[in-house]
Amino acid sequence: MKSRSMIWIVAAFCLALTVGAVAQAQAQKNLADEANQSENAARVFREIMDTPDKGIPQELLDGAECVAVFPSVFKARFVFGGRGGRGVASCRTATGWSAPAFFTLGGGGFGLQIGAQSMDFVMLFMNKDGLNSLLSDQFTLGGDASVAAGPVGRQAGAATDLKLNAQILSYSRSKGLFVGLELKGVVIMPDKDDMRYVYGEGVTAKDVLMENKVTAPVAARDFPNTLGRYSSRVAKK
Repeated sequence: MKSRSMIWIVAAFCLALTVGAVAQAQAQKNLADEANQSENAARVFREIMDTPDKGIPQELLDGAECVAVFPSVFKARFVFGGRGGRGVASCRTATGWSAPAFFTLGGGGFGLQIGAQSMDFVMLFMNKDGLNSLLSDQFTLGGDASVAAGPVGRQAGAATDLKLNAQILSYSRSKGLFVGLELKGVVIMPDKDDMRYVYGEGVTAKDVLMENKVTAPVAARDFPNTLGRYSSRVAKK
């Protein structure tokens, strides 16, 4: 009997080790996926800003409180799918850009980009109202939050007006063409699964973007680090 009990104990111990190893491997895979999101968002932003006279006007970028990037959103999933695209956002804090928070994007239409197959979306949150929208459970562009097509390049006059009036400025890029696009009807909400994988249970977008309650893993810091290269202004205390 003792021998049989020992066998069961050893078997249970081995099973626990196996389950633990599988869980750890899955956690590492999830973190790698979210880190890849941050890296892709950073790459898209760099490519846009490094294109002379065709990127986001510096004055607008320096005035933005938060920036969100949704890389490679596919048309079919965006229009018909429940989860059209995934992206990351970072906000200014008193010490620089915050850790990235993870979001999903869906619904809405494409405007002039209706025929595109894959697009990158960039959004600037210009003031407190825009910021509060980003921190909510979900919001709709053009409904819960006002949105305008952002100017590109050296459109200084338009940039000044939009900086004063717009809550959110939106852009899209398809096949190398980067333009301002008014994304009305698009629904944005925190990706709770991605947030949990990176930061643990119960961590909200507000905790990450505004409260500085968490520190991003090194693997997920590429996006905020990239934003800091192009705009180093910190938030007022």
